[in-house]
Amino acid sequence: MDQSFMQLIRDRRSARAFETRPVEREKLSLIVEAALRSPSSRSLNPWQFVVVQDGKTLEALSSVKPHGGGFLAKAPLAIAVVADPERCDVWVEDTAIAATYIQLAAESLGLKSCWCQIRLRDDGKGGMAAHRVREILAIPEALEVASVIGIGYPAEEKQGHLQSELDYGKVHDEGF
Repeated sequence: MDQSFMQLIRDRRSARAFETRPVEREKLSLIVEAALRSPSSRSLNPWQFVVVQDGKTLEALSSVKPHGGGFLAKAPLAIAVVADPERCDVWVEDTAIAATYIQLAAESLGLKSCWCQIRLRDDGKGGMAAHRVREILAIPEALEVASVIGIGYPAEEKQGHLQSELDYGKVHDEGF
């Protein structure tokens, strides 16, 4: 699928309902490549990625927080974005950039995605969502879990936001 970057971001919307068909290996490879090519501060690349396609694991991930993660149960693919905070002091920013690259790559391939914030979110059971993801995916304690991106073919159609909906009042010239 060939489209301009501006058209890509105009059309992109989060999807929380997916078809059951799996994401092809070729498309997954391109998404992973995009993640690995994402910029990071001083090229330290503190991020790592856990690719999940197993239905039972996706179901377990969907329950790690009470609000906002349920869609992962029906996603045919998820990518957990984790980082080593000892490697880079701006790992939060670097993982956010990588997650954005993942979402834009998915969009460019005719897929949809949705970001599930994990860092600093509670699990609804007195613990933290990141701890639950770490347990489910056997992520080492030294790594921080930033987010989990659900990806698949959309089972819902959403139009991109209209330009008239953009809040240009948030843009300031030459100073605030």
